[in-house]
Amino acid sequence: MEKSVNSFLDCVKEEFGLEKKEAKQYSPLTLAYIGDGVYDLIVRTVLVELANQPVKILHRKASSIVKAESQARLIHEIMDSLTEEELAVYKRGRNAKSATSAKNASITDYRTATGLEALMGYLYMENNMERAVTLVKEGLVRLGEWKEK
Repeated sequence: MEKSVNSFLDCVKEEFGLEKKEAKQYSPLTLAYIGDGVYDLIVRTVLVELANQPVKILHRKASSIVKAESQARLIHEIMDSLTEEELAVYKRGRNAKSATSAKNASITDYRTATGLEALMGYLYMENNMERAVTLVKEGLVRLGEWKEK
């Protein structure tokens, strides 16, 4: 598979004239904010590529995977695969004090999911989407949500 010269992130930054920053410069909740979208995009991409289904069905499947409870289960499954740096990012996100609270999840699951989202955001901002996708796939396989091919 041929890789593009610029990543999506590089393309956005270049097109909008944004400065390049290190991922460590962002707060854990900012990383979680972007990471929520990154995780959602990975899941939606997989679901759409699997089958051209009605949007209602796709949404239902995606929602079951991206909800806080499922994210918390996923991060526990991949914890032993994280590098020290990734684990530190996860913990910073998990321990960050958020002004918002969980609507449909326990506070523990909500914070754990925030840690996963911070990790996804960190990997994205580090231009390491390959690692983000690998970790999501590993977690989904271990949870039985995805069969290894």
